[in-house]
Amino acid sequence: MPGAAAAAGLAVCAATLTLGLAVVGGASAAAQHAAGAADAAALAAADAAAGALDGDPCAVAGAVADANGAALIACDLDGLVATVRAAYPYAGLRAEASARAGPPP
Repeated sequence: MPGAAAAAGLAVCAATLTLGLAVVGGASAAAQHAAGAADAAALAAADAAAGALDGDPCAVAGAVADANGAALIACDLDGLVATVRAAYPYAGLRAEASARAGPPP
């Protein structure tokens, strides 16, 4: 029976490691999704501030974030430069990312 106990222990360790890697992988994917949504929202807000899109820049950023499955947390404009913060839900938590877009200096 010592072999059975060792096999059961090995199976528990493997399952724990697999579950841990799945959680970390999912969190990493959520962080990338939040970053992509923040980038797109910042670009849309900067375009709206420059007049390339109609509407309030922060409202446009919010719509783009929503379309990407994220929520717009913050939106600040400094001239034509937009800085946004977006959150993407994951396992009862949220991954957050910020992005900035505008014309080159």
